[in-house]
Amino acid sequence: MNIIIRHFLAHARVFAISFMASLGGYLFGFHFGVITAMLPFLRTAFALNQLQEGFLTGSLALGCILGCLWSGKISDEKGRKPTLGITAVFFTVSALGMAMAPNLLVLLAFRFSAGIGVGMASIICPLYLAEISPAAIRGRMVAIYQLMIVLGIFGTNLSNYMLATQGEDAWRWMVGLGVLPALLLLVGFNRIPESPRWLLLNLKTAEADKVLHFIGDKNLRREAHEAGMELHSERASIREIFSPSLCPVVMRGIMLAVFQQFCGINIVFNYTSTIFASVGANLDRQLLETVLISLVNIVFTLVAMWQVDRLGRKPLMLIGALGLAIDYVVLSILLHHHAHPNWISLLVIIAIALYASSLAPVTWILIAEIFPNQIRGRASSIAVMSLWLAYFVLVLTFPILSKVIGITGSFYLYAGICLLGLVFIQKQVKETKGKTLEEIEHQQLQ
Repeated sequence: MNIIIRHFLAHARVFAISFMASLGGYLFGFHFGVITAMLPFLRTAFALNQLQEGFLTGSLALGCILGCLWSGKISDEKGRKPTLGITAVFFTVSALGMAMAPNLLVLLAFRFSAGIGVGMASIICPLYLAEISPAAIRGRMVAIYQLMIVLGIFGTNLSNYMLATQGEDAWRWMVGLGVLPALLLLVGFNRIPESPRWLLLNLKTAEADKVLHFIGDKNLRREAHEAGMELHSERASIREIFSPSLCPVVMRGIMLAVFQQFCGINIVFNYTSTIFASVGANLDRQLLETVLISLVNIVFTLVAMWQVDRLGRKPLMLIGALGLAIDYVVLSILLHHHAHPNWISLLVIIAIALYASSLAPVTWILIAEIFPNQIRGRASSIAVMSLWLAYFVLVLTFPILSKVIGITGSFYLYAGICLLGLVFIQKQVKETKGKTLEEIEHQQLQ
């Protein structure tokens, strides 16, 4: 009985630590989703044109690219825990700054700052969770981060819907609410331990042993001590990463990351109001749709977590790419004929369900799996930066595309990209289900 109690307490501590670290994921979802409801108010407040609207939405991604660069460097030099603290500072300051922004330039600057926080979180949170968790529950712990992202989007859309009646400054309250989880992370990061693997890597054995004793998992102690001797091989130069032998797998990861964005689904997330306004839906209906979309996102993220180790990575990716291509074509036809918003809502929900159960989570999993041990950290950072750059291009160009070729033409374009992605996945992506990282490394380099 005492053994069972100790085992439960050990995992309970890890769950508590993981929840606190995963707040970075919630804030990721918050800043990603809040712009959707803000845009209708900002168009009036700042008389936005199409380019300004696209740049404001995409400025988050530019900050993310910088945040990815900083996060990797700071976390290697200063530790995972201090990096989480710096991330929390960016989230807190940016939410306050955007809520009180007197003009568009200031708003842009603080949304860029929020992007730095999101970029740092997208690197440090999964890394910390993986390093702090025992092998038996590591998958669930890292999955908490993805779940917190979609919960952040849902919570944000729900609060936005409730705040929409607060007048022309409702957008300030919408973004200002981000201060609350940011402050919780800022206060809470002091109560979590440093990564034992980082401590071992930096020859701080005594401190690492204290953390491992606190967690109380013997397997993690052994894994961490082994990692402390082996992780030196993970640091590689850019020249090594793009050497002839490794470049193909690195490019495969970059292409997966770029396709996850260029498939077009984040247009649905970020421009929901624009899509539904095109078929005559009022603001209340537009904001209600964002709540429904984020709820579907949560449900089908759970479906992906359930199926990814059963059905496999490649089948899910193929289903997502083909399904989105078909869905976009039908959606374009309905938008062209100004169909009832209920039909548009159905097609949008199907698109979100397809994406949330395939391309969204599986791309992150593949990026974490396919790179060889000696380049995994640096190569993952490059892939994630490519993802955010692709997101920036996507949201920047959509308002312009919708003006030049219309919303229907834009979705025909995204359908074509999805078909190209389908071919790429079929020819280049290899199944990794059930394989060790070493087996995957051998498979990818063949």
